[in-house]
Amino acid sequence: MSVADRLPGSIGDRLPDGSGDTALVFGGALALLAALFLLTPISATLPGALYVFLEVAILFAIYGVLVLGLDLQYGHTGLVNFGHVVFFAAGGYTVAMLSAEDPFAGIGLGFPWPLALVAGIVVAGLLGAVVGATSLRLRDDFLAIATLATAEIFHSLFVNFRGVFGGNTGILGVPQPIKDLAGNTDTTLLATLLLFGGVCAIVFAVVTRLTDSPYGRVLRAIRADELVTRSVGKSTFTYKMQSFVYGAALAGLAGGLFALYNGAVAPGYFTIQVTVTVWIGMLLGGASNHRAVLAGLAVIMGLRLASRFALGVAPVSADAFASIRLIFVGLVLVAVIRYRPAGIWGDAKELGVDT
Repeated sequence: MSVADRLPGSIGDRLPDGSGDTALVFGGALALLAALFLLTPISATLPGALYVFLEVAILFAIYGVLVLGLDLQYGHTGLVNFGHVVFFAAGGYTVAMLSAEDPFAGIGLGFPWPLALVAGIVVAGLLGAVVGATSLRLRDDFLAIATLATAEIFHSLFVNFRGVFGGNTGILGVPQPIKDLAGNTDTTLLATLLLFGGVCAIVFAVVTRLTDSPYGRVLRAIRADELVTRSVGKSTFTYKMQSFVYGAALAGLAGGLFALYNGAVAPGYFTIQVTVTVWIGMLLGGASNHRAVLAGLAVIMGLRLASRFALGVAPVSADAFASIRLIFVGLVLVAVIRYRPAGIWGDAKELGVDT
C-alpha cells in the first residue's frame, strides 16, 4: 500500500503515485550531499572563475521555487498574478525580522532561523489568502492590476517604514546557517547550491503530484472554462483560493531561503524585475508544464549571465548595454509568442492556443 493510499480521503486523492518520484529522489540525494559537506570535515576547493556560475545557479534554484508557484497559479488555474514578488518579499522580510540580531535598522528579534523560515511560509500564505479573498473574483485584467498594485504598495511600505522594515537599508544581521557550518567560501557555495537545488527538486515533485491528481484536473478545468466547471458543482472560488495560497506560500519559502543565503533583505531585492523574470521564464518555456517553466527560466537567466561577459567587450556604456539587453529579451519573448504561443516546450492543445 502506497503512502497516498494510507492518507485520509481528500488528501490521498491529491497525492497519487507516479510522476514526481524521480524528482523527489533527486532532491533528497542533493540534500544528503549538501549535508555531507556541512556536517563532516569534507570541504570543497573551486576555481575562482566558477563563482559567478555558482551564484547564478543558486539564484536559479530560488527563482525555480518562485516560478513553480506562479505556474500553479497561472499555468494550471489561469490566475494572472503580477504581484508574485510581494509574497517573495513577505517570506524574506518575515525571516529577517524574526531571526536577525543587531540589524542596525528595522526589527530583529533573534529567534531561531528554522522557526523564522516556517513563519515566513505561513505569513506569505496568509497574505496570499487576504489578497485572494479581495481580488480573485475580479476578471483577469483587473486581477493583474490589483496584484501589481499590491506589490507596489508593499514596496512603498518597506521603503518608508524604516523603524519596522529598515527603509532602503533593509534588515542586516540575518543568520547564514550554511555559511556558518561550511566554514569557507567554496564549500558554502557548493553546499548552498546542492541544498537549494534539492529543495527546488522536492518542490517540483510536490507540485507535480498535486497537478497530476484529480485536484489538478479541476484546476485546469477552471482555467479552460470556469463557468462549465462551476456548473458541474465545483466551488471554483475555493479551488482558485487554494491555488493562489499554495503559490504564495512557495514564494514565501523562496524568499526565506534568499534571506538566509544573502544574510540581509532590502527593498532593492524585491522589485518588479523579479516578477518580470519569472513571468518571462514561464511564458518562454511553456505554462502548465513544470519542466518547461524551469527550462524557460534557465534560458532567461542564461542570457543574463552571458550578457555579463558581453558587457566587458561591448563598445557601449553599461547603461546603454542594459537597455540593449532588455530590448533583446523583449524581442526573444515577442518571437516566441508570435511563433510558439504556447512556449518553446509548451503544449498548445493543453493551453488551447492556436499555433
